[in-house]
Amino acid sequence: MVASAPVHKLALKTLRLVNFRSYADSKLDVPPGPVVLAGPNGTGKTNCLEAISLLSPGRGIRNAHLSEIQRKAPREAAMQGDHDENPFGNNLWTVAASLERPDGIWEVGTGLAPQNPGGNAKRVTHLNGAPAQSADFADLAPMLWLTPAQDRLFLDGASDRRRFLDRLVFGLDGAHAKRTNRYERAMRERLRLLKERRLDPLWLSGLEETMAIETMEITRARQSMIALLNDELGLREDAGNFPCAHLALEDGLDGASDAQGLRDKLSALRRRDGESGRTNMGPHLGDLQVRHTAKRADARDCSTGEQKALLISIVLANAWLQKRRKTAYAPILLLDEIVAHLDAERRAALFEEIQTLSAQAWMTGTDSSLFAPLSDDATLVSIEAGQFSVLDWS
Repeated sequence: MVASAPVHKLALKTLRLVNFRSYADSKLDVPPGPVVLAGPNGTGKTNCLEAISLLSPGRGIRNAHLSEIQRKAPREAAMQGDHDENPFGNNLWTVAASLERPDGIWEVGTGLAPQNPGGNAKRVTHLNGAPAQSADFADLAPMLWLTPAQDRLFLDGASDRRRFLDRLVFGLDGAHAKRTNRYERAMRERLRLLKERRLDPLWLSGLEETMAIETMEITRARQSMIALLNDELGLREDAGNFPCAHLALEDGLDGASDAQGLRDKLSALRRRDGESGRTNMGPHLGDLQVRHTAKRADARDCSTGEQKALLISIVLANAWLQKRRKTAYAPILLLDEIVAHLDAERRAALFEEIQTLSAQAWMTGTDSSLFAPLSDDATLVSIEAGQFSVLDWS
């Protein structure tokens, strides 16, 4: 058995899901240690992790559109049952939780906002009952996750690797979420003007100024995280449980090295961007490069098992960075089907690291026996017909 961990300092205590995919209205209370969601495929284990992931900036582990999450036969808010009515007072999807932190208990929630006819789906966020922005979650509830979809992270397009890198940055630099949002808003507005041939030079210059300033900050934050991760991974190289990786950034800036250079390039690209319907330079085109240090091979050329081990190594290194350099506690870890392709030695190493980190890790799997080494500290949960049940390990 893995020894019991010390007190966890960041953990979800309660979780409530209303009209969220397969969940009509479900509530789970757990102690602060690891949580294992075990059972057959299709019961809603990944849906639960997705719900938790939406208590962080961005669109969660599935990168889903907000309207896709809504349960097909929603529970009406006025219905009375075991729980109080929907915290947001409607029949749209909602995730609500009590979050335990060193500074006390926070009540956090997010959900789908009611739409005006023909309007776009929007998300609402509350912190202790007050309206907030999803970017505010970055410092409040840092999270990291690994899912089966990320098994192809090194093989598929650059956009997923950028999102992965930015998620790593959020943990040490909560402002990164807001600066990426500002950059993307300015980029969308500039491109709309160019496509519509509304070539107001002052308007465009103002948007390009915003893009240039935010680009430099985004790039610095990404480069800083990569340098820190490379140092941390180097320290972990001798541990031998998971392979050492070396990371590098392709910044997407076409050689520009300062804000003035970026402004000049964006101005020169106006016609091309308008005609092509895309912004042809910027951090939204950057890419994360990863090499397996011992094999001296690009991650994309490694085996599936090696790629999975590299990802785990990077995520664990980032979790340690957050704990040592910023928060003194580990982020919440969401690990979907994490042990499916790990041998017994690596499973044991992963569990030991989770315990040493004192992290609340939410893990899913079809076979609860694979998680037995965690039984002294972890909560075992099953899901049936959209309802949670806490089980004994015996």
